[in-house]
Amino acid sequence: MGKNVTLVGWYENIRKVSKNLGFLILRDFYGTTQIVIETEEMMAIIDSVNKETTISVTGSVRERSSKNANLPTGDIEVVPEKIEILGKCTHNALPFEINQSKEADEDTRLKYRYLDLRNPLVKQRMVLRSHVVADLRKAMTDLDFLEMTTPILTCSSPEGARDYLVPARKHPGKFYALPQAPQQFKQLLMTSGFDRYFQIAPCFRDEDARGDRTPGEFYQMDMEMAFATQDDVLGVLESVIVPIFQKYGIYDRVTPAPFRRIAFNDAMEKYGSDKPDLRIDLEIQDATELLSGTGFGPFEGNVIKAVVVSDFTATRKQIDQLTADVEVQTAQKTFWFRLDENGELVGGISKFITPIKEQVIAALGLKPGYFVGLAAGKKSVAQKTAGVLRTKLGALCPNHMDKEQYQMCWIVDFPMYEIGEESGELEFCHNPFSMPNGGLEILEKAAKGEVDPLSITAFQYDLVINGYESASGAVRNHDPEIMVKAFQLVRLGEEDVKAKFPAMYNAFTYGAPPHAGAAPGVDRMIMLLTGEESIREVITFPMNKNAQDVMMGAPTTVDQKQLDDVHILINMPKEKE
Repeated sequence: MGKNVTLVGWYENIRKVSKNLGFLILRDFYGTTQIVIETEEMMAIIDSVNKETTISVTGSVRERSSKNANLPTGDIEVVPEKIEILGKCTHNALPFEINQSKEADEDTRLKYRYLDLRNPLVKQRMVLRSHVVADLRKAMTDLDFLEMTTPILTCSSPEGARDYLVPARKHPGKFYALPQAPQQFKQLLMTSGFDRYFQIAPCFRDEDARGDRTPGEFYQMDMEMAFATQDDVLGVLESVIVPIFQKYGIYDRVTPAPFRRIAFNDAMEKYGSDKPDLRIDLEIQDATELLSGTGFGPFEGNVIKAVVVSDFTATRKQIDQLTADVEVQTAQKTFWFRLDENGELVGGISKFITPIKEQVIAALGLKPGYFVGLAAGKKSVAQKTAGVLRTKLGALCPNHMDKEQYQMCWIVDFPMYEIGEESGELEFCHNPFSMPNGGLEILEKAAKGEVDPLSITAFQYDLVINGYESASGAVRNHDPEIMVKAFQLVRLGEEDVKAKFPAMYNAFTYGAPPHAGAAPGVDRMIMLLTGEESIREVITFPMNKNAQDVMMGAPTTVDQKQLDDVHILINMPKEKE
């Protein structure tokens, strides 16, 4: 007390008592401090500027008579001897109140993001992000991983999402692409003799926004290990991620390592999703044989999946909203019935189920008060629809969802191939460079027709946290012979592989080590740590849902000379009449 100090920051607000007495709140990066104006001279300076002006206050510190236990500076106040204006805010009205910016329209927040970031709640997200990234770096470095950067301007990838293309001025008609991920480069580093690589890597994908996905760019903690197995990678990530969630997460409980491993097919059968939220204790049951003969049209000839919920107390209105929400998300109808307290089947499609009431009660383990939600269709459709139904039932029934925890698991053994929805032919299901379970032998058997290609699984794995895919990785296919055979099954020969992936194919012919890696998403990790529902809340300068930077005005038009320099001719689509 009694010390003379100089504070700098933003003039947040003032409570004026009289022309020579007022209580000013000064906000800086670290918090707020009360400044007590006690002279007309000082009050005149404050009256001459708008809120959010930056000022310097020099004065003496004294003990507050009415302390504020909620503030670190709540025991003291500063009486100014000098107030200096550093940077004027020339606007009488702000687009939103700084401390209430999260209540504003999102585009307004993003347009004035520099004001939005002044909100202590928003700022804290960015501070936490910085600390998490620093801890990730330290953890990886302590495990002898080298942080190495890979190119931003590279070649277009024939697989995955849409590329962002960059015209090459010196090479008319040709384009660079921004990397969707450093995938090929990190594998080439392993082939180059580096043992353990990582980087906090920017990735670029021209895809639509979702709550848990930002359009344009995102960051991942990319990592790769030479002479490594799936167990090696999973062990490293568990040792890095668990302490991060224990230290920074909003929930106290974190799944201890080693995490549960669930095969893809089992996840689809039990949870209807390859990213199940294991905080929900509900599991999906197959009811095809049980219910296919009930005479209910949508069940005939289809796979039927059931989600059974005990102690169900939702109202009919809530059930109707639930089924409507599932239909919006899946474009599929769901059905239901209940066993009431008198042991009677009621509601929904109960009239079709009643004739086999006893068999249904026994098969599904029903008791009075139980609810049964149902989905029907082709196997994958029924599974996915039941999965969405399961998730929404968990959210509707608190006794079936232990929300305040981080439940982590690995989904493993993903299918190597699938039938393409558009082509109707065999295609790679995920990463074409993953090592198949069974290696060359299983691929040769598939080529001979001895094994169904759809039954082949790959050494691919996803980390799932509370229903969000939070990392993806694989043991890589480092053998050119196995690689060529894998591509032959999708009608691509050795020359196609050489043409599409020349650097990697050629590098592997010079002796490549077995290697494996993964890439946890940094943005999504921060979203989970903070409990935010939108990933844009944890990115410093995010784009909006339409992939626009409304603050900087991107994307924007460029002048003709710029287009001429890079040999680009704009051919806009004609407007429909």
